[in-house]
Amino acid sequence: MQRGAQQLTSFDLTIVVISLVIGMGIFRTPTEVAGYAGTPMIFFLAWAAGALISYFGALTFAEIGSRYPATGGFYKIFSYCYSPVFAFMVNWITVISNAASTAAVAIMGSEYLASVLAPESAYLSQFIAFFTVVMLMIINLMGIRVSKSVLNALMILKVLFILLLISCAFLPSQEVALLKEAPTHNSDANSFTAFLLCFVPVFFTYGGYQQTMNFGGDVATPSSTLPRAISRGILLVMLLYLAVNFSYFEVLGMDGMASTKTLASDVIGSVFGPTSSMIVSVILFFAVMTYVNVSIMSNPRVYFAMAEDKVMPAAFLKVNERTNVQTTGVVVFCGMILLTLLFVSSFQKILEYVMFFDSISLIAAAAAIFVLRRRKTGEREPALYRMKGYPLVPILYIAIYGAVNISVLIANPAAFGWGALLFILGFPLFYLIRRMISGRS
Repeated sequence: MQRGAQQLTSFDLTIVVISLVIGMGIFRTPTEVAGYAGTPMIFFLAWAAGALISYFGALTFAEIGSRYPATGGFYKIFSYCYSPVFAFMVNWITVISNAASTAAVAIMGSEYLASVLAPESAYLSQFIAFFTVVMLMIINLMGIRVSKSVLNALMILKVLFILLLISCAFLPSQEVALLKEAPTHNSDANSFTAFLLCFVPVFFTYGGYQQTMNFGGDVATPSSTLPRAISRGILLVMLLYLAVNFSYFEVLGMDGMASTKTLASDVIGSVFGPTSSMIVSVILFFAVMTYVNVSIMSNPRVYFAMAEDKVMPAAFLKVNERTNVQTTGVVVFCGMILLTLLFVSSFQKILEYVMFFDSISLIAAAAAIFVLRRRKTGEREPALYRMKGYPLVPILYIAIYGAVNISVLIANPAAFGWGALLFILGFPLFYLIRRMISGRS
């Protein structure tokens, strides 16, 4: 990042924050939150608290990026603050987490299409997700790319659709049989445990704010611009999310939210009729799969960066001369998505795996602020941003994510066990790859 080339105003950065956070999760994850919460108070409190914790995280990562502006994201920061081997172990987990996260999104989109084709089928959504990922992999290997205009149109579609969902709270609902027996994830849990479990899907939906670390050197007065833009961005996202969830609650109720896999289309269908619900389901399927395609396009670049630092095999550096595609990276990333879809078909279970992986990397990344401050890294930079509330802000952020990991252990010990095992396996894998690379050089 080049210092002194500030181009982002407070308004620009606010829009960036909103764009980073609002993905596709808001059209599905409230189902999981409702199932864990059980009561409206815990449900809405979890969404508000999730915004506050995300705000703390965004401020923390903004200062980290301001102090150590390096391409390569978390890998470079972990290598500098801790050690190269720890950096690899965390990024190895992140690579798996990104694939699992993409699998979760693919399942979400497929559930919408499956609700139109065969609502009673138990495995159709899993089959659709698997088949679609294979097709997207083939398309990417051929060098076909989704244009920028299509991606921009998707963002506009999401915002307009969110506004439509919000309006449903104030329109009369039709008598549509949508409710099924609502699953209760937390029937034996106390309110505090239920509250913590809500953060698994809530944090998944608020994710993306950590990318604020990439913009610390792109504003003229970071000490005022960064916190103002982040505050506005997270506040606007929270208001949108609370408004959408209020609409979900008003139209379907807690049981209705907890019992459906096609939340957004059910709300539209209950207000505008079953035909509109089917149309929305098809639209959301394509919107979600466009999002999956972007993930397939972007994640192999992470492998490329790690291979450049010689912590991934050199095969990930190879680019097809004819198609300009990172063939190995695309195939490996899609392979991990497909493996996740084969062995973990439940959206909720995938979320728990993702949150365990993400919690490790986000806790370690946030803790890097203490190392950077102790070393006085970036103190001489004129554009340095220093957060207010240090050290309480990062400590609270780390503590909440630690509590979420404990809640995942309680809810899904297998996710915790596999996550811990994969993290530890990163240690010998780092030295094995280094030995392979040094033996060939």
